[in-house]
Amino acid sequence: MKNIKFKPFKYLLLIFLCFTLSACSGGLNAGLEAYQSPDGRYAFLYPTGWTRVKVDGGPEIIYHDLINSNETLSLVISEVNKEIDLEQLGSPTEVGQTLIDKVIAPEGSGRSVQLVNANKRESSNHIFYDLEYKLNLNDQDRHELATVVIDRGTLYTFAVGTNESRWNKVNGMFNNVIDSFNFLI
Repeated sequence: MKNIKFKPFKYLLLIFLCFTLSACSGGLNAGLEAYQSPDGRYAFLYPTGWTRVKVDGGPEIIYHDLINSNETLSLVISEVNKEIDLEQLGSPTEVGQTLIDKVIAPEGSGRSVQLVNANKRESSNHIFYDLEYKLNLNDQDRHELATVVIDRGTLYTFAVGTNESRWNKVNGMFNNVIDSFNFLI
């Protein structure tokens, strides 16, 4: 483990988060573990028992369930103009559709995607667009949630998904995962 120097406020925040997460074992965050970026910039929760994997040329972060390997979490980080904020890219629905057209199911991909829901929320002085998709990828029906946010010229796309057949069992937990993505600095 690296030698990390904590400022007193960050140290207290970390202790508070650890205490809160362990105290919530029967609450909304039951079955979730905390991840914090090495630079302390952002954090999120992910399902207990999931493992992190590396994919060359893939998202910055990927986790998947060892038992249901098609249940995945990913974080894609992209640079954008520092002068742009999320609302300048469009409404939640417009940004959700752009993700479909350019990333999830570009023309010729053979993928079918439906944007089910798109909402705006504010947290930690940031605007987040929360998106819900139904997908048909290679004859497999999936359900995914994503949140999109811009911070300091960086676009974060955080997503979690599973097969449609498991959706009703995990949708509450997956909503908690998406809502947990936040900035610490």
